[in-house]
Amino acid sequence: MTMEILIVKLGATGDVVRTTPLLRRFEGHVTWVTASKNMVLLENLEGLPVTLDVINWESRASLKGRKFDLLIHLEDDLETASIQEIVQCGRKFGAYSNENGQMSYTSDASEWFDLSLISVHGIKQADELKVRNRRTYQELVFKGLGLNFSGEEYVLPPTRQSDLKGDVAIAPEAGSVWPMKKWAHYEWLKAELESRGLKVNYLPTRATLAEHLADVRAHRCLVSGDSLPMHLALGSGIPTVSLFNCTSPWEIYDYGLLTKIISPLLEEFFYKRGFDPRATTAITQDEVLSAVLKRIGS
Repeated sequence: MTMEILIVKLGATGDVVRTTPLLRRFEGHVTWVTASKNMVLLENLEGLPVTLDVINWESRASLKGRKFDLLIHLEDDLETASIQEIVQCGRKFGAYSNENGQMSYTSDASEWFDLSLISVHGIKQADELKVRNRRTYQELVFKGLGLNFSGEEYVLPPTRQSDLKGDVAIAPEAGSVWPMKKWAHYEWLKAELESRGLKVNYLPTRATLAEHLADVRAHRCLVSGDSLPMHLALGSGIPTVSLFNCTSPWEIYDYGLLTKIISPLLEEFFYKRGFDPRATTAITQDEVLSAVLKRIGS
């Protein structure tokens, strides 16, 4: 069925990437509103059954008065929900601002948003539901939209060749929001892999996400936490080893490429945003080394 669809997903960038499998299941025209920095990952996509326009959040006024058959709103804040005041929609899926000026969500999106910051059950129970959940993000969102997730892959643009080439890329950084995502032994791992004759690079900060994606693609394997590089690797067919210290490994679909190493202390630190060194050292060095060598075929 040919439709006019509006997707509102601004960030985080990894969440934008893991939403792209939806583009493989629709027909017609999709308009995607996202953060400016993410536009490069949604432009020049090839082989889609839809035509896609990408608009940054700052240009949302250009949508005023537009009519859409389906709105998919995957953000959970009042500012972003305000876009619904300037467009006309048939079916709405996801979060919205209710008559009391508070965030709510449609019943068909409840299986995902019940696990979120705006859960009707409150944060504590939302986290309890999240730790018990065993379905991937794609399964939850697809189901709410009346679709069956069948392993549809991420969609990412072509990139230029990177000058940073190697066997293993390590993405150690976790950012300020989730400091316990950062494993404590990446330097040890790098030295161990290099002692076996492998070329190992830390992924550097780049000016654009396209350059970052190209760096990932220039390696045979990626090692990271639950982070954007993991999603970029999965979307590029790169074998990946990811460490889960404090976030859900079950929400991530592995595409047959991902080895998930789950901290034995995961439940203790689940979705906690502070810092405790025990969370970053619970996964053993040998477990990670073994997983990387297996993925790379050494």
